[in-house]
Amino acid sequence: MPVIRVKYSTLDIGGNHSAAFPMGHGFQQGGVKNPPPTSSFNGEAINRPASPHSSHSHNGRTLLLLLLQICFGNHKKISQAFNIKERKKLMEEKNNTISFKNLHSREYPGHKKKVHSVAWNCVGTRLASGSVDQTARIWHIEPHGHSKVKEIELKGHTDSVDQLCWDPKHADLIATASGDKTVRLWDARTGKCSQQVELSGENINITYKPDGAHIAVGNRDDELTILDVRKFKPIHKRKFNYEVNEIAWNTTGEIFFLTTGNGTVEVLTYPSLKPLHTLNAHTAGCYCIAIDPTGSYFAVGSADSLVSLWDLSEMLCVRTFTKLEWPVRTISFNYTGEYIASASEDLFIDISNVHSGRTVHQIPCRAAMNSVEWNPKYNLLAYAGDDKNKYQADEGVFRVFGFESA
Repeated sequence: MPVIRVKYSTLDIGGNHSAAFPMGHGFQQGGVKNPPPTSSFNGEAINRPASPHSSHSHNGRTLLLLLLQICFGNHKKISQAFNIKERKKLMEEKNNTISFKNLHSREYPGHKKKVHSVAWNCVGTRLASGSVDQTARIWHIEPHGHSKVKEIELKGHTDSVDQLCWDPKHADLIATASGDKTVRLWDARTGKCSQQVELSGENINITYKPDGAHIAVGNRDDELTILDVRKFKPIHKRKFNYEVNEIAWNTTGEIFFLTTGNGTVEVLTYPSLKPLHTLNAHTAGCYCIAIDPTGSYFAVGSADSLVSLWDLSEMLCVRTFTKLEWPVRTISFNYTGEYIASASEDLFIDISNVHSGRTVHQIPCRAAMNSVEWNPKYNLLAYAGDDKNKYQADEGVFRVFGFESA
């Protein structure tokens, strides 16, 4: 069983330590608590009798006794003060934690078949949904839920719209990837397709480079295509000899990630696409990847039911999230990078604190989830899955969690 080196740091452990754990069995205890620093005195100097000829002997002994009392007599008080400070810090963290238990989900019907993908635009004012019914829809969802939802239908694809993504620099432009082998660029204000290109296979993944200049597309044949957005033409193609499941750029666009069916994450430089690292991330296939908005971490969801969190600068695993019991299909960081949502065939979506690893909330579901995505400006989580109605037909709905009222 492969072992990952994990780098971590806590209040209890001085400095950085490495620990190894076999995936799927949690952390082994790593490192030993450093003993508290101790103060030492020159006993001979302290116990030496004062010279009878010294006019300051009494004052000297008083000063030494005072020093001893400060250093030793108040050691317990100093320790208590430190503990009080730590408890206060934990309380502040708790007070700053969102009370997810008081928030609600709202349902948005409209598609005729199940929804495969949901995505927010860069300013968080519009949500797009892509469906097996061959359409995408644009929804205007007011963050506080006070206004009426408006929708625009994007029609033109002749097969399932499997994934979609918004231009990171333009709040009204969205790209869709379909099983009909085409990639289309749409204006969300008019619902019109402005550009389209036909590629070599059934497209299942699509993502924008952070500066909006390029689009990466992955297909079922494990082929990667890079499109120049301005010309909307391929500028690079590469076929891989292993299963490629999801693709992503880091926040600067200098690193490109591929999750694979081998349980690895392939890290490539961009634009050369030369191999930089191969991360043995999981014991089963890696299905999905998300980059945290601060650029510090990325997370990987796997068929082994685990989500791993990685330090992006050092390419080291720092934590795993273990609440799910089925293969992880989809993950997303919230806009502050403080929380991560993950979903699978489990009948709940897990929301965990990124820094502590603790689950803070679970959203109940009625079916396996296909897509979760946090709003880039608010703590609203869109999610869509394989929901069925009472006749076992696709419901064609998605939901948004995070409203103060249902």
